Amino acid sequence: MLRRRFLQSAGLGAAALATPVVLASGDRQPPVRPAVRPPRLRPGDTVGLVAPAGIVYTRADLDEAVGHLDGLGLRALPGRHVLARDGYFAGTDAQRAADVTAMFADDRVDAVMAMRGGWGAARALPFVDWDAVRSNPKVLCGFSDNTSLLLATYARAGLVTFHGPNASSDLDGFSGESFRRVVMDADAATLRTSTTPLSGPATITSGRATGPLVGGNLSVLVSLVGTAWLPDLAGHVLFVEDIGEGIYRIDRMLTQLGQAGLLADLAGFVFGACPRCDPDSGPVDGFTLDEVVRQHVGPLGVPAFQGAAIGHTSRKLTVPLGAEAEIDADAGTLRLLAPAVA
Repeated sequence: MLRRRFLQSAGLGAAALATPVVLASGDRQPPVRPAVRPPRLRPGDTVGLVAPAGIVYTRADLDEAVGHLDGLGLRALPGRHVLARDGYFAGTDAQRAADVTAMFADDRVDAVMAMRGGWGAARALPFVDWDAVRSNPKVLCGFSDNTSLLLATYARAGLVTFHGPNASSDLDGFSGESFRRVVMDADAATLRTSTTPLSGPATITSGRATGPLVGGNLSVLVSLVGTAWLPDLAGHVLFVEDIGEGIYRIDRMLTQLGQAGLLADLAGFVFGACPRCDPDSGPVDGFTLDEVVRQHVGPLGVPAFQGAAIGHTSRKLTVPLGAEAEIDADAGTLRLLAPAVA
């Protein structure tokens, strides 16, 4: 049964684009507000699997991803190039983009989910047919390097996208339940790490504020500064996360965002998971991660907290980019003001 689903992918792929879409210099349009909500997913719907970044190494990895979605009552349809290889990428830039375009254009497909992260999604962005994406709003979900695809889709198509599990993620328990509530149950959910509110050190600046959510992996988001793929962050609640970065690198990235003027007009700020973001080595002690985040975020004067279950963590929230939400920095929550799907 699962292998037959794999074979169905042969008819899905659009021909690889020969040249990228050319964007005029400075062509960075603010997303449409309110953003377009994609249709909700229902049991039995089909999720197109794409690999915009790193290699999917084995068919067993693909089998496992199909099983994860089957556990949520969803069908999987792999893209034509999902098992392709080109260096350390899952196919050429054009092939990876062609799968994304094909999934949005295919009427059989109800949602699009990235297989895994790594690196490479940003290289594929100029080859995506953004008119096809804009004309066929669908749930798009992933995290890590796929942050660039999520942000670009929000910026170029005005579509709510979902920073949540990749298809290779464990969709049991907390992560699967968060995905189900936000994407399938159309719940205006309160996003929190647990049923117990965060307290004390997690609050950076007290208060509540509202605005559309935006963000993702900090390293990837910073790499989009100055490109046409980063939406205007003004008025948004920005959330970021990362993994395996030295604290001085987190400091450097937050410094870049601040000096680029991208933090000045935020409605709120949330710092998510940062596993293996270790203290700097050297002859003297450096700053802690908590200290660095507070140095940059505290002076913004907007409600802010850290410690959210966003990003590279086994307990992973599904956070909709472009959806209006209320941040409560004292409770450590993001409350969706309306369902993120239609």
